[in-house]
Amino acid sequence: MKILGIDEAGRGCVIGPMVFCGVLCDIEDSEKMTLMGVRDSKELTRAKREELAKKLRETVCDYTVIEIQPREIDRENLNEIGLDRTISMIAKHKPGTVYLDVPVSGKGIGRYNDIIKQQFKNSSLKVVGENNADKKFPVVGAASIIAKVHRDNVIDRIKQSYEDFGSGYPSDRKTVDFLKRYHDSNGRFPEGITRMKWKTLDKIRQSIMGSGLDI
Repeated sequence: MKILGIDEAGRGCVIGPMVFCGVLCDIEDSEKMTLMGVRDSKELTRAKREELAKKLRETVCDYTVIEIQPREIDRENLNEIGLDRTISMIAKHKPGTVYLDVPVSGKGIGRYNDIIKQQFKNSSLKVVGENNADKKFPVVGAASIIAKVHRDNVIDRIKQSYEDFGSGYPSDRKTVDFLKRYHDSNGRFPEGITRMKWKTLDKIRQSIMGSGLDI
């Protein structure tokens, strides 16, 4: 039986895309992934992620990577975007079971899974969606790794046009300082690469205006 693992990288970033990945493999391959060292990408060094991503791309049955650009994220709800891309990857790969890292908690998990099931109600698809699924299911960890490596490479290309702004996450002081400097110099934030509706930018604007708000 074929299984599909789905995860994303860059959900909470302020600079750069959010990247979804779906990894299709035989159910027997889960143990092989564990032996390879596949787990949540956040627990791995960049070098190890790149090494594993290369091996995974060469050994899995198939995979899909989808970039969601900041402009689209500004226009739409993140959870709705995630559902849409999840459904499209399931439709493409047609697994027997899909494992996914659900971006909601509590009772929302069941509702999220049910929405997906309803899209495939005439099939025997099994949906296993949980929080932190990348820590529990190797196929989701594999998707997490490929998504993270892809996003890291995109961020590297963006930096070639700007400067080293760090990780692109609002928790990264280097990222925040870059956005403040760019706004000071240009009177705006870098377009195309920045999520303009992110609260981080509102805090930076207030800081520039002398509100004294600590970010």
